[in-house]
Amino acid sequence: MRARSIRAAGGAAAAVALAVAASACSAPGDGGGSGGAKDSAVVGIAYEPDTLSPLLGYGKDGNSKIFDGLLTHDADMKLKPALAAELPEVTDDGKTYTYKLRQGVKFSDGKPFTAKDVVFTYETILDKKTNNASKTELDAVKSVEAKGDDTVVFRLKYPYAPFAERTVLPIAPEHVAGKQDVNNGSFTTKPIGTGPYELVKWSKGEKLSFKANPDYWGGAPKVKNFTMAIIKDDDIRATRLDAGELDGAILPPNLAKKYKNDGDKKTYTAKTFDYRVVTLPTGNKVTGDTAVRRALDVGVDREAMVDSILDGAGKEAYGPVPTDSPWFTRGTERKFDAAKAEKILDDAGWKPGKDGVREKDGVRAAFPLWYLSGDKLRQEHALAYASDAKKIGIKVEVQSGTWEVIQPRMPKDAVLAGGGSPADPDFDQYTLLKSSLAGDGFNNMAHYDNKKVDEALEDARRSGDHAERKAAYDTIQRELAKDPGYTFLTHIDHLYVVDKRFGDLTTQTEPHDHGLASGPWWNVEDWQPKK
Repeated sequence: MRARSIRAAGGAAAAVALAVAASACSAPGDGGGSGGAKDSAVVGIAYEPDTLSPLLGYGKDGNSKIFDGLLTHDADMKLKPALAAELPEVTDDGKTYTYKLRQGVKFSDGKPFTAKDVVFTYETILDKKTNNASKTELDAVKSVEAKGDDTVVFRLKYPYAPFAERTVLPIAPEHVAGKQDVNNGSFTTKPIGTGPYELVKWSKGEKLSFKANPDYWGGAPKVKNFTMAIIKDDDIRATRLDAGELDGAILPPNLAKKYKNDGDKKTYTAKTFDYRVVTLPTGNKVTGDTAVRRALDVGVDREAMVDSILDGAGKEAYGPVPTDSPWFTRGTERKFDAAKAEKILDDAGWKPGKDGVREKDGVRAAFPLWYLSGDKLRQEHALAYASDAKKIGIKVEVQSGTWEVIQPRMPKDAVLAGGGSPADPDFDQYTLLKSSLAGDGFNNMAHYDNKKVDEALEDARRSGDHAERKAAYDTIQRELAKDPGYTFLTHIDHLYVVDKRFGDLTTQTEPHDHGLASGPWWNVEDWQPKK
């Protein structure tokens, strides 16, 4: 779909979606809508999970609602015990982690949680037969062993510094998930966990309905019915919030700003590591040219995007690490310089054609750029990127589609993508940049291949020394400045609007995943609705 037809198509989609929404509101008993109930909440999110099984990647960074990990994060993103009774004992120069487990915890079906469930979860994820695209995050694990019912010992191949962060991963019950096909069994859509909520129903494309787990080890949640309404279109999400069908929603800046002085609703801003980036696949004759990638890197006006698209709610991005992070490498900022971009292209032999679009060896400097339909921020970033590219002689053809349409095109076509993880730089950069992961689902979407970056990624992953890791990530960021592979545009703040009847809520520093695990509902089990 071309950019010019997006608005018309969006209007038609809105009409259909609103009609569906009107018939979809259900009683609080099934978690389908708050209906004004004091103990119910309905929130609007933009993305739907592919699975609800932690064995396949669901909830791997915590806050899954249905499950718990050994550890979890507090509001300041500091680790604290969850299914573990305390933080792990780390020995053997950082290669052995011992966890004592919380006593008396049960899964929602009444069966006891034990160390065997922990071993089962990690061993299953690491099994080659398991379709978990994130299993490389556990590459350091050599073995997992249960010592009785209440102790688990992880032994690592090397001193992986952020390993404790990886143990926020949810634990699955062996007595259920272990008796079925891990990739296609019913557990992927009807999970059982130890978390504060139980899944009532997953109406795909519409909503996830939860009810409070009355026997939750952390105490029964006050919000008894919790629903995540899946509304991919930003405009429709705002419309349903206005109609009172939602108690809260994530919204882009241009839609969130109208609630600033709303007496019934409060706006929350969450700082994030979430970035918007254009993938520049090496398999494309245009984007595979380093000169084109370097020209685009300095030829796009990031500051203007922050001001006009984000309304100031974010910052310029030069790589996956935000400029205010201690991991950011000073001096790798790239100033907007269209003249420099044009010179890079001239020197590389990309000469302007009659229509202003550059050519080289019979190849026009033109390529498609896809973004996810209904995502206003991605649409506006894509259009701004195309506008800046046009000024330096590169034609970017903006198109929209679903991931089903986009994914098969990723090896050749550019995509307006997103990513980011605040817990540790390894979590995002390894899967984003490692050459061996090119084409592995949504990992390394640009098929980026840089030997120095590959080596630095391994050095950073395998060192337990902070200074050595910082030096490795400095190398990566400097290489990205010389050999971009991607055009990083902005780091965005997440904006949420929530009904004031839930009192003053908190947010965390958030990853790219905004909606399911993040937002003011990161700790909905602790909400105290006003009477």
